[in-house]
Amino acid sequence: MGGTNPYIEKPDIQKPNRKFKVTFLNLNKTVEVDPNSPSCGTGLPGSLLDIALSSGIDIDHACGGVCACSTCHVWVKQGLASCSQPTDAENDMLDLAPDLKPSSRLSCQCVPNGNEDIIVEIPAWNRNLVREGH
Repeated sequence: MGGTNPYIEKPDIQKPNRKFKVTFLNLNKTVEVDPNSPSCGTGLPGSLLDIALSSGIDIDHACGGVCACSTCHVWVKQGLASCSQPTDAENDMLDLAPDLKPSSRLSCQCVPNGNEDIIVEIPAWNRNLVREGH
């Protein structure tokens, strides 16, 4: 499923024009993001969810990355200012997320512009390490 929802406003996104890094703090994994890499098709193109899934990092995303749930909730520990602003739809979904913090974002909607490196924490309750077989 793609990362767009035709029933919500389109976010204002500034695409990165240089490489930057995203560190997934609690997984001790840092990935370099090339803005010319293709999108995996889940979440907004270039979103934290898109970056994670493209790098083999699994973040739960029950709605398929279309801003219709809060399962991909993450905390942006560093670099939040370089991320797209949350839309009203994202804020509405975040209201349903447990353990909400000022740095909370839906990883499917949060698109870094590449101006600085990002540090993200995936909440422990969102690290679904066991999945059913394909």
